Amino acid sequence: MTYTKQYLEKCQQMIDTVAAQENQILAVAKIFAESILAGRMVHVFGSGHSRIMVEEMWPRYGSFPGFNPIVELSLTFHNLVVGANGQRQAMFLENVSGLAEQIIRNFDVSEKDSALIISSSGCNVVPIEMAEIFKSKGLKVVGLNTKLHSEASTSKRKDGKKLQDFCDIVLDSGAPLGDAMIKIENLETPVAPGSTVGSCMLINSVKAEVANLLTQAGRPPKVLTAGAVVGAEKAAGLFQSAYDEHAHRISKMYKSVGVESYVSENQ
Repeated sequence: MTYTKQYLEKCQQMIDTVAAQENQILAVAKIFAESILAGRMVHVFGSGHSRIMVEEMWPRYGSFPGFNPIVELSLTFHNLVVGANGQRQAMFLENVSGLAEQIIRNFDVSEKDSALIISSSGCNVVPIEMAEIFKSKGLKVVGLNTKLHSEASTSKRKDGKKLQDFCDIVLDSGAPLGDAMIKIENLETPVAPGSTVGSCMLINSVKAEVANLLTQAGRPPKVLTAGAVVGAEKAAGLFQSAYDEHAHRISKMYKSVGVESYVSENQ
C-alpha cells in the first residue's frame, strides 16, 4: 500500500470518529446559534496551527457572520520560522500565563456569547486560560482537541488542568497521539499530521448545523458565496452585507468595554 493510500485510510477513520460525535455537534450548534440569534458572538480562538481552524470558521467561502475570530499574530505567525517573530517565540508565548487575560480584556463579553477554543493537545497555557476566563464570565465554552494526544500529554499549567477541564462540550479531531499519522520505512519519526483534517470536518459540520438552525429561526445567514455559484452581483452583495453584519456585531464588543469615558455607551 502506498503512503498516500495509508494516509487516506487514516482520514477515513477520522471521518468515522467525527460521525460518532453527531450528538455533540448538534449540541454545539445549538449553543452557537443561540448566541448568534441573540445578536452576540461566538468567540473562536486557537494558538499555533490551531489558527487554521479559527479562519476555517470565519471568514471564508461558505461561512457567515456571528463568529469573532481571535488570532494573535505573536502566537500564530509561523512564516519566518526563525529570527524576529520566529517559531521559538510563538511556542514560548503560548505558555505565558496572563496573556489570555490581556486578550479577553479587549472585549466586552456577555453571558449570551459563547466560545470555541481549539488546541490539539489541550495542554498549552494560553488556550486553557482563554477557556477558563470565558467560563468564569458565564459563557458556554466548547473545546476542540485530539483526545488521544491530550490524554497522553502533560499540561503546561502548574495545576495540571487541561482545556477540557473548562469546557461544557469537547470535540475530538480523531487524530492519533503525536498527530503525525504515517510511518515511513527507515525513518524513525512519523510524518503527515491529521488533526487539521479532523478538526476542519468538525468545524464545517458545526457550521452547517448552525446555518440550519438560523434558517429555521427565520434568520438565514449571509453566506460568503462565490460568483460562479450565485452570479457576480449577488456574490458581491453577500460579501458586503456579511462584512457589515460582522461590523455591527463586533461593535457591541467595544461599546462598554473597560473604563468608562464620556463617549461610553452608557453615557
